[in-house]
Amino acid sequence: MYQYFTESGDSFQEAMEKVKVKYGTSAQVLGHRTVTYGGFLGFFQKEGIEVNGCIKHDAGAADRERAKLEEEKRKILALAEAKAQAAQVKAASEEKREDQLKAVLDEMRSLQEKVDKLPEKLPQADAGSRDHPTLLLLEGILEDNEFSPAFIRMILDRLRREITMDGLADTEGTLAKVRVWISESVQLFQEKRAGKPRVFILVGPTGVGKTTTIAKLAAVYGLGFGGQERQKLSLITIDNYRIGAKMQIESYGEIMGIPVTCIESYDALRQRIELDSDKDMVLIDTIGKSPKDFVKLAEMRQLLEGTGRPTEVHLAVSATTKTKDLREIFQQFEPFGYQSVVLTKLDETSVVGNLLSLLWEKQKPVSFLTDGQAVPQDIHRASIDKLLKPLLGFAPGLPLRTGKET
Repeated sequence: MYQYFTESGDSFQEAMEKVKVKYGTSAQVLGHRTVTYGGFLGFFQKEGIEVNGCIKHDAGAADRERAKLEEEKRKILALAEAKAQAAQVKAASEEKREDQLKAVLDEMRSLQEKVDKLPEKLPQADAGSRDHPTLLLLEGILEDNEFSPAFIRMILDRLRREITMDGLADTEGTLAKVRVWISESVQLFQEKRAGKPRVFILVGPTGVGKTTTIAKLAAVYGLGFGGQERQKLSLITIDNYRIGAKMQIESYGEIMGIPVTCIESYDALRQRIELDSDKDMVLIDTIGKSPKDFVKLAEMRQLLEGTGRPTEVHLAVSATTKTKDLREIFQQFEPFGYQSVVLTKLDETSVVGNLLSLLWEKQKPVSFLTDGQAVPQDIHRASIDKLLKPLLGFAPGLPLRTGKET
């Protein structure tokens, strides 16, 4: 059973200390945000940090926690005793160290006086001369594609390490090499054999097209679209709040001859999964939630635990989402343990550098791409060619590797 909590403090560290003291190390933080509090009649308020999370009660947790605290107390006392002994040794040698430091300073002053007496100083190198024109060109191209500063720095540092000045003079060849390096940063999701049924869960924020994507996936696996071996399929939706979404998924299921079930609770989901034990695969469509709604996200995660078996969780994100929002979505859906990302609405954006940067930073593979509303045509298994196709400033037809699979 889960208990949800909210704690606040003047800083994130203070709030986390309160969580640790009140709930112990088993408390799981789901997110945090900046809040204002205190003051009088709206004046003299100050900002603080509010932390949201949950804790799963365990009968033996208290005893384990007390034992851990006792162990920590023993370590602290031992450390204090060691520090006291070290302080005595330090005091004994402090005077000797001061004499050594004075000797070093005197030597440095002497060297500086000799340098100042030289007839001419050596000319200083131009700070900007270290960057070859090709590096500056590539930096601009990567910025135009909205790659993150960290990703751009990684590429430029690698160029400086691995490419000679003569190599940088070959601008076209350098562009080709960088494009290959970008492709090497991308991981492609590798499906693994699993027991029946294989449970595929699609989560994500509102507005990214999860229901349409689930319908496309049903066509891929249930109808064998795109060369996929046809499988015996079942569709489950927990989005009973939006009537339009429920009717939409039921219509798709009826057209494709795939059974659709709407569930609302942990027990109902567990029962449905047991009834679908003869199926090859179960696709689960979830409710779109704001990444800021920590409590609702936690409730949905608890409900999904009703599958009672290993699952594949895929995070759907729209290619049109702003970089800051993308980063928040990746972070706040982390408790779901998603193994890969499904990129939607690739047809509605002209740059993908921010997506590729974040996938590289988070080390998350990509499983599927969607580039339109048509079911089932506008869905594709993720590939390096399709992911890098929107890149600007790179000559077409440059070599690509096949991509890492995970």
